[in-house]
Amino acid sequence: MADFLSDSWFDRLNRTLSQAGPVPVKPDVVFRIVIEMTDTPGGAPHALTLTIRDGEAKVDPGDNLLADTLIRMTYADARALFRGDIDSAGALREGRVKVRGNINALVPLLEWMQHAHPVAGEPETGTTD
Repeated sequence: MADFLSDSWFDRLNRTLSQAGPVPVKPDVVFRIVIEMTDTPGGAPHALTLTIRDGEAKVDPGDNLLADTLIRMTYADARALFRGDIDSAGALREGRVKVRGNINALVPLLEWMQHAHPVAGEPETGTTD
């Protein structure tokens, strides 16, 4: 798998999201979720932004001041969440994930994002994790 938060990781995740089927958000809605990592190692982005627009989802490095929802967690928890080693509901219950903003708009996206995960978790030839 590509290194977490590397350019190739973002490319692979965006390819996966584009193949995950329709995003469960009305086509005329723009929704931004920022995932902020409190202790990202030097050189890696401190945040990533998931943008839902025109029925498509895209993840970019960095944050966005227009975020509807801000999710804050440690780098290790973010990495584990994206690898599928922990689930979002459990991490939220345990206080490992803090959410601020429009959590109700986030709920329909969780199942869709989890559906996309098995494809994202497949090994990619020639890269390491």
